[in-house]
Amino acid sequence: MRTPPPAVVPTLRAAVCIGRFQPFHAGHLAMLRRALEKAPRCVVVLGSSFQARTPKNPFSWQERAEMIRLSLPLEDQDKLQFLPLRDWYDEARWTVAVREGVEALCPPAARAGDIALVGHFKDATSNYLRNFPGWRMLSVDRLHPADATSLRDAYFASSREDMPGTLAALVDQVSPAVKAFLQSWSALPAFDALREEWTMLRNYRAAWATAPYPPVFVTVDAVLRCAGHVLLIRRGQAPGKGLFAMPGGFIEQRETAYQSALRELHEETGLNLLPESMRQSLCATQAFDHPDRSQRGRTITHAHYFDFGDRELPEVRAGDDAASVQWVPIDQLLSLEDQFMDDHFHILDHFLGLTSGH
Repeated sequence: MRTPPPAVVPTLRAAVCIGRFQPFHAGHLAMLRRALEKAPRCVVVLGSSFQARTPKNPFSWQERAEMIRLSLPLEDQDKLQFLPLRDWYDEARWTVAVREGVEALCPPAARAGDIALVGHFKDATSNYLRNFPGWRMLSVDRLHPADATSLRDAYFASSREDMPGTLAALVDQVSPAVKAFLQSWSALPAFDALREEWTMLRNYRAAWATAPYPPVFVTVDAVLRCAGHVLLIRRGQAPGKGLFAMPGGFIEQRETAYQSALRELHEETGLNLLPESMRQSLCATQAFDHPDRSQRGRTITHAHYFDFGDRELPEVRAGDDAASVQWVPIDQLLSLEDQFMDDHFHILDHFLGLTSGH
């Protein structure tokens, strides 16, 4: 009986590393080096791109790309390609965007097995690594104990004056290039704003730490469309201070979701239309419940979509915790994506199709 010839393993054309890299740390660097050992180029997919700066996502995708480049020797920097990707809050849509983006960067057309996904299965958040049939999966053990959440907490817990000492204590967790970047970045105005928000969120979570069960919050939002515009507020306080959001807030004990949506709408924008007009304008409601949609914790919102047609824009005025309120042209929303709180841009996208064709 003849032994069958061994299967031919395609030569890898590219390796793919996916992450948020907030910030890029020694564990990420070890994984990236492993990818560059296996393939002549590496596509680094930068998640949570095009979002507003927050304590969870403080650094732009361009800043993260620079951290990654400067952490590698020059001969390896030329082997990197970066793919910035928004958070779709829809795993199927996100998977398609990753695949199409990677394969567009790796011509000719992909053949089965010549692209490898390099990653570490740490918990349920890593299940996305199984979503790419046709790509080879190179699972790696955890190569370094560095943790991005702990690094961010140490960073924002530190004052500007204490930053050199804080970063010195993290010397084994980030590269010298990242350490220098973090030191310089802490001098920017954004650091103070995010440190203030980080403190607010830490205290917010601490207030619920003694609850018998992890709390699940329920909120409402109102999406109002009128004459090619949508009604938005600027947040007047943390979290998301200064960012765009839909009018909304927490549901009250003795209200339905619809009643809470109307109340919050009136309190934040002063909109005062007849109840019948509001009911006739309601087109759809949708729950948005992605576990990571809000930094305050597990928060499920019920969005109510109203379309007022082409009537004259109703008069509005800012109230409650809204710093300002305005009717924004819908055709400008895509260019404002990085100025929205949490997933509010994606809620608008759901109802208005902002990213169709993009």
